[in-house]
Amino acid sequence: MPVPRPLPVPTGPEALTILADLEAALTGRSPVMPYAAEQAHPVVAPYDPADLPDGFAIAVGTSGSTGRPKRTMLTAAALTASATATHEVLGGSGTWLLALPAHHIAGLQVLIRSLVGGTQPSLLDLRDGFTAAAFARAADTASTIRSAPRRYTSLVPTQLGRLLDDRAGLEALRSFDGVLVGGASTPQAMAQRARDAGVALTLTYGMSESAGGCVYDGLPLPVTRMHIDNDRHIVLGGDTIAHGYLGEQQLTADAFSTDADGIRWFRTDDLGHIDEEGLLVVDGRADDVINTGGIKVTPGVVEDAIARHVHDIADVVVVGVPDREWGEVVCAAVTLLDPTTHMTAADLRSQLSGILPDAAVPKRVVVFPAIPLRGPGKPDRAAIRLAADRQA
Repeated sequence: MPVPRPLPVPTGPEALTILADLEAALTGRSPVMPYAAEQAHPVVAPYDPADLPDGFAIAVGTSGSTGRPKRTMLTAAALTASATATHEVLGGSGTWLLALPAHHIAGLQVLIRSLVGGTQPSLLDLRDGFTAAAFARAADTASTIRSAPRRYTSLVPTQLGRLLDDRAGLEALRSFDGVLVGGASTPQAMAQRARDAGVALTLTYGMSESAGGCVYDGLPLPVTRMHIDNDRHIVLGGDTIAHGYLGEQQLTADAFSTDADGIRWFRTDDLGHIDEEGLLVVDGRADDVINTGGIKVTPGVVEDAIARHVHDIADVVVVGVPDREWGEVVCAAVTLLDPTTHMTAADLRSQLSGILPDAAVPKRVVVFPAIPLRGPGKPDRAAIRLAADRQA
């Protein structure tokens, strides 16, 4: 079995030069290990080439949100199944605009869907960061590519929010036949605002270990299975699931399994439930649960309540911060719609009275000009906790 070859991925227009490498990887005979070209050469744990799965295509890095980043082993079959199922759900293959870093699974999948669908992708230059104006220009350029009748893009919630706040950005969003948003939790109010504005929005849930998004608007892709285990963890299964972590046999054994029918399963670190309509609801990460005075609080529940009922807040992330009396207290990191206004814990408590249990109502508030992020649009909870400690 060939070993994965390190593949530096540029940030600018040259990112599309890796298409040939990805096409070769999808043969299952030329695996690659993508990494950001401006970063250090990737370091992986020692591994035995004999342990690599048949058809191994890409060793993609995880976001590192559960600790140190790992390399997930995805086969050509898993990646192709994901791309094909995505097109089936969206209504057919199309031309994709890459607006995400191509070394993360979400960006890689934009390119892989293009290869599987036989279309030519276009690209948003991210060297100077993401702006609504640049996205609108890239979307306009992408509209001239006629390799398919439909047009798609994939974003993270932070990008979606910026586009909704910009007239040209919103018009660009409306021009797509499908806009996938994932990588982090999308506030319900933001999603509703996008749909009310005519955006063909699809909220996705997934990770590197599932070859990207595999649950769309709460429903699994046709090749995906899901259930909630006895500890409330979300468990994903099916054709898109990875074959474990490169060089990490114990971590692989802890998280991955194959049942008697040959179906691969991955036990995520996310907690969730299936609602009355049969849709998956992600409640938050297990390691983000806040233990305050012996009561466990799931941050996602608090974030949803704030997004629904506190209208002065543009964005919110809830974390637990150390407290001598309670062990931890609930802290809300927020951005405000009007930066000249103020927001205190007392303000939140008054507006959330009777909506959340008392233990779940934030006792601390930290106001940010923008929520700190890490990886592909995920909130940097460690940075938020550090800022909250400094302001204590």
